[in-house]
Order: sequence, then C-alpha cells, then structure tokens
Amino acid sequence: METRTDRATWKTLLAFSIIYFVWGSTFLAIRVGVHDVPPFMLAAMRFVIAGLVLYGWMMARGERSPSAREWISACVLAILIFVIDYGLLFWSEQRVPSGIAAVMMATIPAFMALSEIILLRTQKLTLRLSVALAIGIFGVGVLVSRSLNLGGAPIDEAGAVALIVASISWSVAAALSRKLPLPTSKAMSAGVQMLAGGILLALASAALGEFHNFHPGNVSRGAWLALAYLIIAGSIVGFTAYVWLLHHESPTKVGTYAYVNPIVAVIVGYFLGGEALGLRTAVGTAFILISVVVIRTTRTKKQAAVLPVEDAA
Repeated sequence: METRTDRATWKTLLAFSIIYFVWGSTFLAIRVGVHDVPPFMLAAMRFVIAGLVLYGWMMARGERSPSAREWISACVLAILIFVIDYGLLFWSEQRVPSGIAAVMMATIPAFMALSEIILLRTQKLTLRLSVALAIGIFGVGVLVSRSLNLGGAPIDEAGAVALIVASISWSVAAALSRKLPLPTSKAMSAGVQMLAGGILLALASAALGEFHNFHPGNVSRGAWLALAYLIIAGSIVGFTAYVWLLHHESPTKVGTYAYVNPIVAVIVGYFLGGEALGLRTAVGTAFILISVVVIRTTRTKKQAAVLPVEDAA
C-alpha cells in the first residue's frame, strides 16, 4: 500500500525530472520553432499565452491583482528577461546549435555573481570566485575561438555575443528583482512578467518587421508542435513543478537544474536535432559547468539567488 511518504517521493522525483529534462529539451524546441517562425514573434506567442494562463489561473484562485507599482516593476523586468534575454536567445538559435545555446546560457550564474559584487554589493570577489569566473570565461573562449585546434567549427560570433548579452540582461534582472516591488506569490509574479514580456515581444517583433510576409499557413506542423511544447511543457508545467519544488526542497537542490539542463540540451540536440558533439563542445561545456558549480556553491553559503522567473529556456 502506497504511503504518504511514497507519494511525496514520487512527486519530488517527477518535479525534478520535469525541470531537468523538460527545461533542458526546450532549447531544441526553440530551434525547431525559429526555423519557420520569426524569433521575436515565436517568443511573443509563447509568453503571451503562457502568461495569460498563469495570470488567469492565479486570479481564479483568489490571488490579489498586482498594484500599479508591481505592474511597472514587472514591465521593467520583462524588458530585461523577455525582450532582451529570451528575444536574443530565440534569435541566436537561428545561428547557434541548441545545445551550445544552452551551455552559453549556463553562464548566467557567473554574471549574477558579478551583479551581486558590482550592483548589490552582497558578495565579495574572493579568490574562489575569481578562479570560477576565469574558468567560465575560458569555456566560452573554447566554444568561440578560431585558433584552438579542437576540431569542429567554432560557434557563430554574432550568436555568441547575443547569448552573452542575454545572460548579462538576466543577471541584471535578477539583481533588480530583489529591489523592485513584485507580487508576493511567485506564480502571480511569473504570470504578470510573462504576460508583459509577451506583449513587449510582440511590439518588438512588429518594430523589427517580422509580421511582413509571415503567413501562418506556411509554418510546418513541427514548428507549431514546438510552440505548443514550449507553452505547455516548458512554461506552464515546468514552472508549476519549479514552484512546487521551492516549497518542498532546499533552493540549493532545486538549483541543480542549472547544471543538468545544458547537458540534457546537448544530448537532446545531438540525438534528436542532429547537432555535432565533438571535443570542442565537450571541453567548453565542461569548463562552463565547473564554473557554474563553483559559483553556485559559493553563493549559497551566503545568500541563495532570487530569480525573477526561471533561468531556463
């Protein structure tokens, strides 16, 4: 007979599996989607729908509607997280393999550490952090360098720069999220940020001319399925599992998805997306993940990161 402890264990394992494997696989879904749909438009579709669902769900449960100040804060974060971070991620995946994009986005903890040192002044630049940051920078260099003879082509420079800017933008948003007034409910906060971000992405898409010559009838079934996967599995189910884990497990354990997602993305990209997996990718990924582990374990000794939504695709 199944006990309450057994049910809790299964729920925990299922929730971890979702944030590990579903979030890790969303990078390939993005690459499939942007093959047929302009990147900012695809991102707008994802987050408008997901934001409406989360916001509507929380309102139906009786949550308080955000105040005007909270909506303004959500819009500020939405620009940094969705327009810049996710917009550039979706754009870069037209140029960069999905697995490599995930690895590059794994540098977010490094930029968050720098944000804590420079902006929040809640962290000091110790020798441990300095070494970890240097290891991460070296890992990025391995992926983009044209001089290192590691086999395989280096990643597109414009795509790499876009991903680094995206990571920096997220780290700034994470720092600001500690100072800006936001709804106390994580789900409501995420819902309004997603909704605001989706609307702003749609405006950015229009400004960039993505609506011109776009015909939904020309979009493949695979791209529509990828969009549905991003909305349902990546945003709604994934975030629900994430919030549930935050209430039942330590932030340190939940934060392990930052190490697992890039590995899952590389493997999924290799087996399902036909992406190359050579020595360059392996070495660059290893150095970046070592940097992430060291930085994450250093930061949790003082203060756990407070993420505005979730640092995954």
